[in-house]
Amino acid sequence: MEEKTFVQKNLKWIVVIIIVVLIFGWGISKYNYFVTINESITSQWSQVENQYQRRFDLIPNIVNTVKGIAGQEQKVFGDIAEARTKYSGAVSTNEKVQAASQVESALGRLLVIVENYPILQSSQAYRDLIVSLEGTENRISVERMKYNEMVKTLNASIKRFPNSILAGVFGVEERAYFEVPEENQIVPEVDFTE
Repeated sequence: MEEKTFVQKNLKWIVVIIIVVLIFGWGISKYNYFVTINESITSQWSQVENQYQRRFDLIPNIVNTVKGIAGQEQKVFGDIAEARTKYSGAVSTNEKVQAASQVESALGRLLVIVENYPILQSSQAYRDLIVSLEGTENRISVERMKYNEMVKTLNASIKRFPNSILAGVFGVEERAYFEVPEENQIVPEVDFTE
């Protein structure tokens, strides 16, 4: 009778060990994937914030230019200042999104006011600031779109089986999309009859 080799004697255990190592390796690769995509999303949100900062740097110059000609529009200036303060004090991404939306709403009202002051629109300094703001708004839009695409990738991955199990084990949660609140989708009205 032939004597069995070590491999033959322990084949079941070797197969089990190989399967465990493969599953463990797969789990590690998924964990690393979740870490990488979360960091990419955080990095992309930083790009959105960089563009917000550019916007916030432009706003005081626009406000001061408008104040010189349209001094009676103090409520809009106060709203803009309040929204900028809220953004500065925001901690979470969701709070920052809400504050940024409030800034957009106030800016929209400011631009409507400007339309009623032709002398302001003819100012070269004002036009230059508005062109810079328009460029910044376009950059913000692009960065938000990239952010939402990354969030979509992560959220879809988390919802797929068996990733959903691993995401739960690793504590990976869905990220929030940047969405424009309904109140900011309404064109602001300015009424000078009061």
